[in-house]
Amino acid sequence: MATTNINVRVDTELKKTAEALFADLGLNMSTAITMFLRSAVSHDGIPFEVKRMTPNVETRAALAEFEEMKHNPDHYKRYESFDELINEVLEDA
Repeated sequence: MATTNINVRVDTELKKTAEALFADLGLNMSTAITMFLRSAVSHDGIPFEVKRMTPNVETRAALAEFEEMKHNPDHYKRYESFDELINEVLEDA
């Protein structure tokens, strides 16, 4: 079977992490990419769900609270150190 080259540009850290993962699985990058391509052809599409991450209700509330804190920092208590924060939490427990 004839082969061909594919050149793909990816983030350096992503490549290193993927190579380590594939090595742990006994694969090299070329074999892993070939497996992905075969799976895509077999599925007649991307072989996994591709969608935007939608935060749950709790995460959306936390993000809204963070935005409120950024816009109104004077409404929230500040701590001089992490120890000060922990001590207050432990006193309230």
